[in-house]
Amino acid sequence: MKRVLVFAFAGVAAWLYFSQPAAPDVRPAPRLVTPQPGSENGPRRQLYAPGAAARVQTNGYELRPLKAFALKARALSVTHSRTGREADLSPTDIAFGWGRMADPTVSGQLSISQSSRWYYWRYSGTPPLPPPEIARSSANMHLIPADAEVARRLRAVDEGQLVALRGYLVEARAQDGWSWRSSLSREDTGDGSCELVFVQSIEIH
Repeated sequence: MKRVLVFAFAGVAAWLYFSQPAAPDVRPAPRLVTPQPGSENGPRRQLYAPGAAARVQTNGYELRPLKAFALKARALSVTHSRTGREADLSPTDIAFGWGRMADPTVSGQLSISQSSRWYYWRYSGTPPLPPPEIARSSANMHLIPADAEVARRLRAVDEGQLVALRGYLVEARAQDGWSWRSSLSREDTGDGSCELVFVQSIEIH
């Protein structure tokens, strides 16, 4: 849901305990065409004009595809949520890094953590990359599994692994008016800047 850039000149990395929730009750969804994963240039997105038939119902929420999405990146941090309305839909958050942020010798110089579905990175002294590049080359993503197998694979992702996934950036809505919309930009930061991804396939390398 959120990504915050925090600059600190002294501090110690805080590592979170990653709990493993049960697989959500999800139904198979339509297989939609998505682009190939991104490379050093970052995630790939394609504009998508969905019709009513393309909308997906899962766990009592309606998902409206906004853009086709594919990513190949390194998992910098992984958390699993059990509580809150968002957790019913998206139980897994992964902070991904691509480009130079996918290099462990670079990201290893940062203190990276997640808390309350926010993503934090800190450094001491001189940053390993210009801060704007860090912001453009990493993101916290809220991941919605398309089916039980995708949910299982998402729970299996560990920090440091390379992950390729395909799916859609979506807007989720409930009948009571609640909504949750993905960011569609790689330039934004702060509240609302995270991607909400309906994941249809995932490979762990």
